[in-house]
Amino acid sequence: MPKEPSNRIFFLVPPQVQLLDLTGPAHLFYEAKEYGAKIETIYLSLDDAIEQQSGAGIALGNLTPFHKHVLGPDDLLFVPGMDVQILFADTISKTFHSLFEWVREQYQHGAKICSVCTGAYLLGYAGLLNGKACTTHWKYMDHFQSKFPKAKVLSDRLIIKDGNLYSSAGVSSGIDLSLFIIEELFGPVFASKIAKEVVIFLRRTENDPQLSVFLQYRNHIDIQIHQVQDTLAQNLSTKITIDELAENVYMSPRNLTRLFKKTTGITIGEYVEKLRVERAVQLLTSGLKVSAAATACGLQSPNQLRSLLKKNTTSLPSDWHE
Repeated sequence: MPKEPSNRIFFLVPPQVQLLDLTGPAHLFYEAKEYGAKIETIYLSLDDAIEQQSGAGIALGNLTPFHKHVLGPDDLLFVPGMDVQILFADTISKTFHSLFEWVREQYQHGAKICSVCTGAYLLGYAGLLNGKACTTHWKYMDHFQSKFPKAKVLSDRLIIKDGNLYSSAGVSSGIDLSLFIIEELFGPVFASKIAKEVVIFLRRTENDPQLSVFLQYRNHIDIQIHQVQDTLAQNLSTKITIDELAENVYMSPRNLTRLFKKTTGITIGEYVEKLRVERAVQLLTSGLKVSAAATACGLQSPNQLRSLLKKNTTSLPSDWHE
């Protein structure tokens, strides 16, 4: 169960919104709420209308005007893409002037601003991307860079975070972005439960520095192996034998060992090692002592932790506390 504080998730619904840009992230946060996350979702219109037509022709209702809300550090604003004829119109800066001003204000208040696909254009028009790393749909990379020359546009990334600004490459990547944010808010184990609930085949690339081992190796739909991975991730400080894992999923140890390697591509031992490395780095970076981090990761001594990190990482936390 995620812990406090609660979060408000705002979804902008512009004219001719790209439907999956909006509904993909919305559904991920709906599932998170179903699993106990303290979340409130609010859908925003650009005017006083309570209904908006999507690009797919489906009408979306129960909207409230954006200007009636003030966001803070515990709030997120999702900005989806929209029809390019509207985005590329010469009059867009004038047409959406009040929206862009409002978005800037919410960013200054500390809210997290998250663009999906061509929603990055709206952040660019709002002046939030100057000097910031970001991405958008691959088809519009060159156009986007020419339109916002001060933005650091990265073409080989699915998800990019720069401070309180988040952007994703296109359409379905909004789902990956939502999962990434859910992991930030509520932890990797909770995020993995949401991914499993909606049967997501994780598509984060190896070049994504935000990639978490807690979400890697789960690009499968084998319920028993997911259960084993959950057990391992949630009990790093406890030694669990193969026999115990196998008994929990009603398999023989030999069959579990074989199936785990076939399904994930690595052995159970390698998986546990990767979990320990990532968790240890998180704990040490947050200021925990080496001895406490070692215990939390199920290791017998600080020296064992040091050896594990030297073996598996290219850089170590610089300010370890003995």
